[in-house]
Amino acid sequence: MRHHTDRRKSGLYRARNGMIFGVCKGIAQHLGFSVCWMRVIVVAIFIFTGIWPIAGLYLLAALVMKPEPVLPFETEADEEFYNSFTSSRHMALQRLKRTFDRLDRRIRRMEGIVTDREYDWERRFNQ
Repeated sequence: MRHHTDRRKSGLYRARNGMIFGVCKGIAQHLGFSVCWMRVIVVAIFIFTGIWPIAGLYLLAALVMKPEPVLPFETEADEEFYNSFTSSRHMALQRLKRTFDRLDRRIRRMEGIVTDREYDWERRFNQ
């Protein structure tokens, strides 16, 4: 099972509880850097570049960076699904639909077997 800190090593995410879009906190956590110092650096860059160029880059980063997952990933498949969902929601929803369709077919097949008149309930209950 992966731990909360391992999640940040696998990718760069915007923090959900950051001050402004979570960009600084997400970058700081990804780099293993102090969030306070990251914010100081960004504010200094804002001041020394005339605010607008870096503000545009900051907003672009906020739009491009994926939001931090709500729960830690338990498997590589969880991380893969999250990344595919944040990249292409349509493809991720199609994948979920295929998975649920397969489960639905399996459940119907089991129901068909169990509710069949030939199913030997007496023998099953008396074992």
